[in-house]
Amino acid sequence: MSSITENRLHADPSIEGHDPHPRRSALVETDMQRDRAKTIYEKSKPGRRAFVAPELDVPSHALPEKFRRAEPPKLPEIAEPEIVRHYNRLSKRNFDLDTGFYPLGSCTMKHNPKLHERVAALPGNSRLHPLQNPKRAQGALQLMHELQGALSEVAGLPHVSLQPSAGSHGELAGVLLTRAYFEDRGDQRTKILTPDTSHGTNPATVTMGGYEVVKVGTDEHGGVDVEDLRAKADEQVACLMLTNPNTLGVFDRNIEEIAKIVHGVGATLYYDGANLNAVMGRTRPGDMGFDIVHFNLHKTFTQPHGGGGPGAGPIAVSDRMEPYLTKPQVVKRDDGTFDLDYDRPKSIGRLRGFQGNYGVFVRSYAYILSLGSDGLQEASETAVLNANYLLAKLRALGVTEYLPPAYDRLCMHEFVLSGAPMKKELDLRTLDLAKRLLDHGFHPPTVYFPLLVDEALLIEPTETETMETLDLFAEALANILREGAEDPEIARNAPYGTPVRRLDEAGAAKRPVIRQPL
Repeated sequence: MSSITENRLHADPSIEGHDPHPRRSALVETDMQRDRAKTIYEKSKPGRRAFVAPELDVPSHALPEKFRRAEPPKLPEIAEPEIVRHYNRLSKRNFDLDTGFYPLGSCTMKHNPKLHERVAALPGNSRLHPLQNPKRAQGALQLMHELQGALSEVAGLPHVSLQPSAGSHGELAGVLLTRAYFEDRGDQRTKILTPDTSHGTNPATVTMGGYEVVKVGTDEHGGVDVEDLRAKADEQVACLMLTNPNTLGVFDRNIEEIAKIVHGVGATLYYDGANLNAVMGRTRPGDMGFDIVHFNLHKTFTQPHGGGGPGAGPIAVSDRMEPYLTKPQVVKRDDGTFDLDYDRPKSIGRLRGFQGNYGVFVRSYAYILSLGSDGLQEASETAVLNANYLLAKLRALGVTEYLPPAYDRLCMHEFVLSGAPMKKELDLRTLDLAKRLLDHGFHPPTVYFPLLVDEALLIEPTETETMETLDLFAEALANILREGAEDPEIARNAPYGTPVRRLDEAGAAKRPVIRQPL
């Protein structure tokens, strides 16, 4: 057993489940602890208030009857101190980027500079009404126009729309643009190709767009199987959706040949920008031959990721796709003013209300200005360097004996390991390893994706982590494997030091418990 594990067990054996007197160390649940476990609705008491609105001092105008509720919404009634305490306690149970390393592969959970939060919170940004007359919102429109220009340069494509609200929304925009392009030409196509390594949103988006999903295989190097692509690319194919580098963490060496095959049958080539953080400033999707690119501003351009908050998935397109872009478009008029252009007769229309999540644009614009073109390139280079360093460190520590790389070649910003040998030799699954990492203070990487790899572990360190953090993470994996060789039950029952123990995650997804009163 490693010295790290021995020290942890010696310091607090009950944490690891090795206390010889479990009744002695078991926590007695107090009334206060039971109260803290309640939901905000369970704490609600009729008549309690956190805020009382002042008396109305303007004329009252009721909504038309058809828009009114039959009865008031069943919202929690709770005093201000209790609501503050409730959410403060919950926040301290979370694991986030401000808590520690979060190597969630494919999701690019990198640190977001706090300066950008301050910029987005400036009154001129945070209090701007979305229905403000464009003449009185010139600063905001200028920011959006300049952000479009910056994203255009990064993508290597001339036209940008900021309107889509997320990466998947950007995907849908790309599919709808493709449909509009072919319908305008009187060309009825029925299929869209997606690699078997694609994000799950890709085939879902294809189906939403009314097309048939056709899977393309992967070759022995982790890229698109060119011969399989050639066999499936026919006159019924509207598009190929591709991530490069892909979800295996490798750059497709055949991208030029792939573009030639796709364009040879008249189809469009769509770039899923989920992994743009690996190549930003080094190469451009437009130069590879892509017609449509979506950006994940929450993965690449410093918008905080996750939590159900606002997002943005702008798209960049080539000249042939420009007539079909969403409307209105942010434009600069000949007199130097900025405006919203609705005169777009071939547009696919709006994808959302207003122009998108403006606060997200502010953060991403601040990030681009902070780093400049050289800084953006350095960010990508460091992300790739960190991933390759971490993989080399895992090899040096012997971790890859049980968790070998699925594709043993130079990786990009992330890499995928296979837990199949660990499962066979130690009788531990990837999920066990992931749960045990929580006890070492690390959020687990992505597990069981991509599906192409047995017992997959997808690790993305990003550019914002130090060498010391990567070393500690590698040592934690090594410690868990050494520990598993002696006593696999420890990892099988992990985690121990979290607010709750291991949950039935599949059951929770299939049978959600809705505790809000109906």
